[in-house]
Amino acid sequence: MAQLEDIAESIHQFFETSTAARERALSLARSLTRHSANAIRAIHRGENDLAEEHLREGRQIAESLQTSLISYLDIYYAGYTQDALKEFAEANLTYALITNGALPAPEDLAILPATYLQGLAEAAGELRRNCLDALLRGDYPEAERMLNHMDEIYSVLVTMDYPDAITGGLRRLTDVVRGVTERTRGDLTLSLRQQSLEQNLQRLERKLEGRN
Repeated sequence: MAQLEDIAESIHQFFETSTAARERALSLARSLTRHSANAIRAIHRGENDLAEEHLREGRQIAESLQTSLISYLDIYYAGYTQDALKEFAEANLTYALITNGALPAPEDLAILPATYLQGLAEAAGELRRNCLDALLRGDYPEAERMLNHMDEIYSVLVTMDYPDAITGGLRRLTDVVRGVTERTRGDLTLSLRQQSLEQNLQRLERKLEGRN
């Protein structure tokens, strides 16, 4: 029984350190999610310097998660950790696509490929928002650029035909991206037709005024 007590004590110590690692991971994940959300908010406001600051902070947190959980892979692969890293990927990819910057690779962000692709899928929703904002401004070239990016994202995601256990449920997100992209295409097409109609009416009005 003395041997069992020693075994139990070592298990207690393992659970203590695992619990501490989990609590730290939860704290880091919350902080990473917050920085990612603030970065996206700044991107849509055109506050690129602030967005970059949040992304830098997020990168440090993502790297800390990777290094601190190297002995606790179950915690690293846990949903709350990967969800936060997905949000971080989404923020970075949204920033790169909207600002015409270089796209970071998964290793640049210290995240798994599946998490990267999930973030890419989520970024399509942010591109739609940017596209609609551009339409409200009458900036049709920018709106078309966003739609082209969304098409490219879907074209990549649809090739990832692997089991959900490997991709983390990417197939569902791919279907969502398809729907979002088609709605955006419809919005852009309708707006362009309206613009064309308005231009034709203006030309007609000028022609009629010239006859009077």
